[in-house]
Amino acid sequence: MKVRRLLRVAAASAAALALTGCATGLPSSAEQLRVVATTGIIADLASHVAGDAAQVQPLVPKGADPHSYEPTLRDVRSIVYADVALTNYQMLEEHRLITTVDANLPKTAINAAVAESAVKHGANVIPLVEDVHLDTVWLGLRVHGTADSRGADRSSEVRLRMTGASVPEGASAHTFLTRSLGQTDVLFDTTDGFGQEDLVSLPPAAHTHVSWAFSKPGVYRLRFSAGLAARAEDSREERLASGEFAVVVGKDPATIPEMKDRRVVDGGHADITVDADAGRFALAVDKKGGGLEYLDPAETVVSVTNSAWRDIPRGASFLGPAGTPTYLLPQAVLGKHVHGEIDPHMWLSADNAIAYVKVIRDVFSRADPANAETYRANAAEYIDQLDQLDDEVRRDIDAIPKHRRHIVTAHDAYRYFADAYGLSIAGFASPHPGAEPSAADRRRLGDTIRNLDIPAVFLEPMGRSPALTDAAASEGAEICTLYSDTFDNHVSSYIELMRTNARTLKGCLAP
Repeated sequence: MKVRRLLRVAAASAAALALTGCATGLPSSAEQLRVVATTGIIADLASHVAGDAAQVQPLVPKGADPHSYEPTLRDVRSIVYADVALTNYQMLEEHRLITTVDANLPKTAINAAVAESAVKHGANVIPLVEDVHLDTVWLGLRVHGTADSRGADRSSEVRLRMTGASVPEGASAHTFLTRSLGQTDVLFDTTDGFGQEDLVSLPPAAHTHVSWAFSKPGVYRLRFSAGLAARAEDSREERLASGEFAVVVGKDPATIPEMKDRRVVDGGHADITVDADAGRFALAVDKKGGGLEYLDPAETVVSVTNSAWRDIPRGASFLGPAGTPTYLLPQAVLGKHVHGEIDPHMWLSADNAIAYVKVIRDVFSRADPANAETYRANAAEYIDQLDQLDDEVRRDIDAIPKHRRHIVTAHDAYRYFADAYGLSIAGFASPHPGAEPSAADRRRLGDTIRNLDIPAVFLEPMGRSPALTDAAASEGAEICTLYSDTFDNHVSSYIELMRTNARTLKGCLAP
């Protein structure tokens, strides 16, 4: 069977070569540009650019999953006769589909990876998250300033103490440091009172990464003081500052009256900071473009999302019995992304779809210069429609109260939509369709729905996720439909897909 298939592919390739000969492979003025696109979504975008000047054929049919679809001999024939191939790539299509395109596309044809090229046209890129537990804020400890005016030098140290905490009933908070050989030093522990052992010493102008564990969802208020010792061995110290930091765990700060007007810090790198020069506490956060911004603790709240939920591992008995849940902020800024690869579902933002259209316009113009003006005009007209679509989607999402803009899905496919339109990815059953959720994943899913009081979860039209449907049933959440990377008999265009998703989200999440 394998030999027969190879012979048929070879015969198709030979026929294509016989037709093209030594020509450029570009269409004559009497024929259309022949285009294959891996997915129906890319094919739809391309068809609007093509108009009547090109013929666009999708390879992945309606209802099929591009992550797992394998090409047929009919697909091979379409590829062999194509002048242009459009792939998304970036870990979307099944690898065999990509290799089939690469192996059978004529050498004179253009092979364009649209997602990668779209970056040049301003597409927003979101790195792919390998470990959902690391997709949280990283919360460290920092001393800002040298305290020179206070007589400090490099032999001095700043002593940071936890002096008190208000936590949810029956809850606890721990701060700990994991050393290179796996030893754990517990720095702060709310379960055993507050004394001299709840102390971290840092040199001026230094910071350290630490881990935090919170045992239950709710509001934690952590109180600190800081003092300056002229020498590390000195028992006397100059008092620098005291302050309180609010941490909301597993809940949306917008639903908590005393937190709803505060600035929320729920991602990136942040440090509980004592300013040794000014004598005050601040929350230091990374600024876009580099540098640090120092925020007033009374006007900010650190949000520990449900992504931090995990079972307590063996060997961490100070946090509680192994296998019981906790909310863990990791110490290391390691392992979050897979080798710099990006989330492939870029088209789920209308702005990114516009970047795709610009790539396709340029590719078609290069492949078929005689019709370049047609492609440019068609693209401009379609981009106007996509701009209007973006406004429409934004209006629908804006109609959802902010504290209800959390989505829980079967798979992690909607980060671009969420980022573009102000939603939060609260959880998913598994990162991708091929992954089976563990027992812990299932428990986290139910806790997330309960903690955030989520009214509905979302499943793709032909998707199955027993973990998601079971969690929704146990928590009384509705199951609604969202589209991501394929069409069906109800939705057959990109504009319909985005419009349907926005209306579904509004209908299922708005009260």
